[in-house]
Amino acid sequence: MHAYVRDIMTTGVVAVRAGTSYREMTIMFRQRGVSGFPVVDDDGKVTGVVSETDLLAVAAADPDTSAHPAPWRPHHKQLTVGEATAGALMTHPAVTVGPDELARTAARLMYSLNLQRLPVVNRDGHLVGIVSRSDVLSVFGRSDQEIRREVTQDVIADGFFTDPARFTVTVHDGIVTLEGAPGSAVLGSCIVDQVRQIEGVVAVRDHLTYPGSGRSSLRPGTSVSGYPAGTPLPPRMARDHDDSGRTTCPGQPGASSSAKEDE
Repeated sequence: MHAYVRDIMTTGVVAVRAGTSYREMTIMFRQRGVSGFPVVDDDGKVTGVVSETDLLAVAAADPDTSAHPAPWRPHHKQLTVGEATAGALMTHPAVTVGPDELARTAARLMYSLNLQRLPVVNRDGHLVGIVSRSDVLSVFGRSDQEIRREVTQDVIADGFFTDPARFTVTVHDGIVTLEGAPGSAVLGSCIVDQVRQIEGVVAVRDHLTYPGSGRSSLRPGTSVSGYPAGTPLPPRMARDHDDSGRTTCPGQPGASSSAKEDE
């Protein structure tokens, strides 16, 4: 159900050493058609990342590259083209991600830190791949049909042992709308929570109908059970919560036998 970094990363990554010269890097960028390289030490551990922007900044600030000195110094290291190396220009320490991290974790890192790429490292810090923005975005390129199949088959039928015929599932541009009668607020909210975790899902519209309500009873700001925080739960629902107050989802590990009565 989830896409991991290992599923979308590029392997066989070309990296540079700290001593790689400016001119060597410009040739590599042109030949490889990429916009950044991980910088590794002699043991293959990632120490930083150097990008085309880093090189461009040096070229723009180097008076030897133009008859008119640049009126600004975009890079904090004021080096000439002849002096610049990967080690001097790289951003360090590098922001990295592990192969077993969720793809959405990589997406959040890239978005929050405005990164174009993330080196992928193993537990020892050795480079094993690289993931780009386009790699991450590919996860969200799933068709509505694929998402609907996963909701009905993997989540409702296989995940909660519930008949998908009890629900109407529609997906449009990654937005999932759930309608039907799950039988209990606990089961309904657990299904909604699982659907939100599906890769490619942009949003979930909960239009489920719960016993005695005649309408969808989950609202923003309510607890996972569908009741406002602090509201005493009906006896039937109270049996579906463990001692910590967390919902025990029917059909999921840790579910009590009573939690399966409505299936």
